[in-house]
Amino acid sequence: MAKVTIMLCCAAGMSTSLLVTRMQKAAQEKNIDADIFAVPASEASSQLESKTIDVVLLGPQVRFMEGDFKKKLAGLKNSLGNDIPLAIIDMQAYGMMDGAKVLGQAEKLING
Repeated sequence: MAKVTIMLCCAAGMSTSLLVTRMQKAAQEKNIDADIFAVPASEASSQLESKTIDVVLLGPQVRFMEGDFKKKLAGLKNSLGNDIPLAIIDMQAYGMMDGAKVLGQAEKLING
């Protein structure tokens, strides 16, 4: 599988940093070449302009921004040439900081 870029967005970019670390570990264990990072929702637009993002996951605490993100992602494509998928991180997986489960959620979104 080619390198995938997964962007997590939350209120300040802090609460997802531990989740990112756990997702990176899970990706390593599955031999997935992944660039996984977290940003505050306020910085998402600049990231979308500067790199090719394959999937965007929103932290449960910013689920109210889903509509705004759908507008930001309209017309943007991922590395596969598809629309960039967007989802809210599974609340239970987020609460448990289950990096493997959230990575699986991202994989399903990327692969359709």
